[in-house]
Amino acid sequence: MTARPTAADRVFALLRERIVGGDLAAGSQHSIYRLSEQLDVSRTPVREAVLRLADLGLVEVERNRGIRIRGVTVADVREVFELRLLLEVPAAAAAARRADAILRSALATNIEVTREHAQAGREADFTQVDRDFHALIASASQNTRLEAEVARLRDSIQARGVSTFGRSRPLAEVVAEHAPVADAIGRGEPEQAAGAMADHLEHTGTLLMGQVAARDEVVDRRWAAPVRAAVAAAGSSMLLTDDSDEGPR
Repeated sequence: MTARPTAADRVFALLRERIVGGDLAAGSQHSIYRLSEQLDVSRTPVREAVLRLADLGLVEVERNRGIRIRGVTVADVREVFELRLLLEVPAAAAAARRADAILRSALATNIEVTREHAQAGREADFTQVDRDFHALIASASQNTRLEAEVARLRDSIQARGVSTFGRSRPLAEVVAEHAPVADAIGRGEPEQAAGAMADHLEHTGTLLMGQVAARDEVVDRRWAAPVRAAVAAAGSSMLLTDDSDEGPR
């Protein structure tokens, strides 16, 4: 039986949505007392929700002054996706080189399930299999620190309530971007897998920057070019050891 949301849960969800949506502008200050009045709840659940928001980096708690809204900035998104490009593009190439029957089957199943959730509009389920997709590919790097960092980077944005799902693109569009990555890995084509992953991450990052940008803020749509060039210059095989380049099995 699912536990009913507490008052703090409801306040947390509402404040997070208002911050991400821009109703509580970055840089603005708000007292706990005023927020409790506006939300018609006691101060205790507001304090609990604020601490959770602070853990996510969405607010800064200022002693005797309440909170200052930090929000999610274009710079936050750009920095996260620059790192994801540096890690996940070579990981996709490594997955194509190392793919065995188990990985190929897991990715094919993931795409099928993801497509089903997209068609049914099940966003929560879709979010989980989207996470699984990136985790499967990262696991092929055979580098546990890389796997953990990919998960942490993804969560650092999504846990704040920022997502393209159902906002700046339909779920089916995400599936259409995942499928070429999975197909290239299944065929054992490292360069194609790396390119498809880079395209997916660049598009996602650009959409998210557009969502969080201030009204008068212009997003540089060539933000990913220097990172993609650096990855290409380093070579898509930079995650592979000498004895791992055995090709698909």
